[in-house]
Amino acid sequence: MGFEEVNARVLAATEAAGRKKGAVQLIAVSKVQPNERVAAVLEKGHRVFGENRVQEASEKWPDFKSRFSGVELHLIGPLQSNKVRQAMELFDVIQTVDRPKLAKAIARLAGELDHCPRLFVQVNTGEEPQKAGILPPDADAFIAQCRDMGLTIEGLMCIPPAGTDPKPHFAMLAEIAKRNGIAGLSMGMSGDFEVAIASGATHVRVGSAIFGDRDYG
Repeated sequence: MGFEEVNARVLAATEAAGRKKGAVQLIAVSKVQPNERVAAVLEKGHRVFGENRVQEASEKWPDFKSRFSGVELHLIGPLQSNKVRQAMELFDVIQTVDRPKLAKAIARLAGELDHCPRLFVQVNTGEEPQKAGILPPDADAFIAQCRDMGLTIEGLMCIPPAGTDPKPHFAMLAEIAKRNGIAGLSMGMSGDFEVAIASGATHVRVGSAIFGDRDYG
């Protein structure tokens, strides 16, 4: 599709859902994309990007941030405990807070660094054993635990199981957010972002539809 078409479709879906312009933030997922493709989207004026791995982002984004002002970088992949400090220094938003050990490390380092990225809790709505995320029955208690540590949880994130109807998963995430007083909903990717917007997404994560197929070479 390319950036312009994806952006236009996000705006159209937002309007079709009866929501205000700007209610949905498009996150351009630049993981495993050549730097020239990322630079091309930056040059179009887009500034919100997502990366899956701390190491890859650390090699790519300091240079881009020095060249383009106003970049907002989201971590949307699993965060290992030994990468927490590096992630907190590089990312503006961490969307994958999913276990007490990780939350404790973030809380400790937030005090040490006098800085904390904005935080989302990842919920494993499909309860898939191979996938990261807090399980839905444990989500309320985990959110409360994070808050007890002094962490502000501004959103929830999910990745519905592949090949299934995403709507029930988006509805589940929205319900968990509602009962916990959380406004942010990161849900929807290249194949279902319009469905996600209709379901209340505030952030959609789109990669291949913007950049083309990923380069794993």
